[in-house]
Amino acid sequence: MSTFRAPLRALPFQILLLAGSAGLARAADASAINNADTAWVLISSALVLFMTPGLALFYGGMVRAKNVLSSMMHSFMAMGVLTLQWVVIGYSLSFSEGGPWVGGFSYVLLNGVTSDAPWPGYTIPHSLFMVFQMMFAIITPALISGSIAERLKFSSWALFIVLWATLVYDPICHWVWASDGWLLRMGALDFAGGTVVHLSSGVSALALTLVLGRRIGYPHSAMKPHNLTLTVLGAGILWFGWFGFNAGSALAANSLAVNAFVVTHVAAATAAVTWCLIEALHRGKASALGFASGAVAGLVGITPACGFVDVAGALAIGTSVAAICYGAVVVKGRFGYDDSLDAFGVHGVGGAWGAIATGIFCVTSLTADGAGGLLHAGNAHRVWVQCVGVAATFGYAFVVTFILARILDATLGLRVGEEEERMGIDLTAHGETGYDM
Repeated sequence: MSTFRAPLRALPFQILLLAGSAGLARAADASAINNADTAWVLISSALVLFMTPGLALFYGGMVRAKNVLSSMMHSFMAMGVLTLQWVVIGYSLSFSEGGPWVGGFSYVLLNGVTSDAPWPGYTIPHSLFMVFQMMFAIITPALISGSIAERLKFSSWALFIVLWATLVYDPICHWVWASDGWLLRMGALDFAGGTVVHLSSGVSALALTLVLGRRIGYPHSAMKPHNLTLTVLGAGILWFGWFGFNAGSALAANSLAVNAFVVTHVAAATAAVTWCLIEALHRGKASALGFASGAVAGLVGITPACGFVDVAGALAIGTSVAAICYGAVVVKGRFGYDDSLDAFGVHGVGGAWGAIATGIFCVTSLTADGAGGLLHAGNAHRVWVQCVGVAATFGYAFVVTFILARILDATLGLRVGEEEERMGIDLTAHGETGYDM
């Protein structure tokens, strides 16, 4: 094994038990808090939190002016209520010992989660690991809001994301990243959240969209973005924060974090340029929205792979995910569903491909068991395991979200009234407007 210390939650559980190399053994025996590692993960936690306001700008610029505040409030409300959910029950369900499907209750209200003891196997405080993971739990449900913009009740949204985090995000997080999670035991690789974050939210976005229905006038009326400067600025913030998202997932200031940082940037740049080239060939012009969308698609695609692939893999993933997500966005109209801001087309499709591509392009020197993936080691089993993870996450997230949405729609109601939708949700739900002209 190479000299870097791979993150425990990125490794197959059997490998952790064996701890067969000196580098992994040192990681497993770590017992002291390291100031450099702590500083890096503190910074990374702040970067990941900063992504949520970036997402608010990214989505807010793409809706019509009468709904800009309501769209942004979807993200900001997630910062509030999901912090509380994570502290009370979410962290415990995600990371405490329970079983292969979901965690237990030993960390409820952060019981035993302190800053003077390290997270097992690492050199950062347990409470810092909790905070870092909290930022992922905040932004994941917020990603769903892109699919239902301009027609969802704000009160229903606030309740939905709390229930969704508890019933969907926390169990999937446990499957993939907890020591007793069943996908981790199978050997599934997800360095920073391709399945846990992007696939789960993208698929759930599709399910919620199908329950909610189309916006009034869609697809015949023009529903152009009202302020693409906000969207491009938001994309830039997302790109910036994503370094904390991916490189921070090494949970240490080490060579693994550096590799994740490098391949994250390369994949984002490659996907942005590829999207623009495809768009120019298809539509005749490369747009600012296209560049921003391509960059986000590249970031989504590299997220599960960034701790396991080299630069060549990043170039391949960036190119392929841009083409695949562009196609998903283009063919959306043929299926008739109204995924307002393409949450499924980018995060769902991109997350699924990124997870599978991890099994294809992961290199032997960056996988703890040294087995590598399909391309570098002819290891088809690695791809099969990744496909199992994608299928399980897709099926579970879609079914549970669909049922949850149906129940909320039948009780509280999910959609605003026709008059409210025509007037704009900023005024009818929040009593204010984004612009005072």
